[in-house]
Amino acid sequence: MDAEPSLSRSLSSHLYSALATCRGAWSHAAKLALDIALPTLCVSCREPVEGEGVCAGCWAKLSFIAPPYCPRLGIPFVYDPGPDMLSMEAIANPPAYTRARAAVRYDDVARTLVHALKYQDRTDLAPAMGRWMARAGRELLDGADVLVPVPLHWQRGWSRRYNQSGALARIIARESGVAVAAEALRRIRPTEQQIGLSRPQRASNVQGAFKVAPDRQHLIGGRRVILIDDVLTSGATVDACARALLRAKAAAVDVLVFARVVDGKRTPI
Repeated sequence: MDAEPSLSRSLSSHLYSALATCRGAWSHAAKLALDIALPTLCVSCREPVEGEGVCAGCWAKLSFIAPPYCPRLGIPFVYDPGPDMLSMEAIANPPAYTRARAAVRYDDVARTLVHALKYQDRTDLAPAMGRWMARAGRELLDGADVLVPVPLHWQRGWSRRYNQSGALARIIARESGVAVAAEALRRIRPTEQQIGLSRPQRASNVQGAFKVAPDRQHLIGGRRVILIDDVLTSGATVDACARALLRAKAAAVDVLVFARVVDGKRTPI
């Protein structure tokens, strides 16, 4: 008497499996057709590309930052001045954070990548950019306790729909195993865009704009924190963030960005 229900369950199981297989095949076929109809284009030169948005030619144009560089600010040196030699900028204007590292110089290709991620919803670029950052910041990530993305004010986050620094932080966390405290640091007041502002104006613009949430201080106190952002220009924003984290009793604050302005002549964003 139990054979018929058992047979029915078996047939249902096989039918569900067959339907799932068909759905998978149709999904794969649809994706293939879409890829053929709309091939992925290099975000910089718009040539068709396989992978994560950057063709081999544009990848070769990226200027990756490698030693020798200032151990404090990560600014590349033209020649090796010897161990522990600080840049003039680090000596003249020491930041609140301990060390900063960047994956690449802020050049034309890097600018296109940053703007595509930040303003054009190209979140597909975050994995490659985050992996490059993880490699560049390996010495910072060793021994770090938590990653903190530079936050947007909620009004800007609402209009932009996501925080590009948070997207990069999640990739770096996956690569390094260091946890992300996405809401630990908050931008408590809206700030003007830094575009076109002088160094003093940038510092004034973000002064007092950041605070560690009281219910998240346990994630920061006594911990080695790495701030994550897309671009480092004058350093005013990450410096203000670092001061807020240090007020919350962080043991140390380092900075890891995708790109940094090296010559100081161009304002990136």
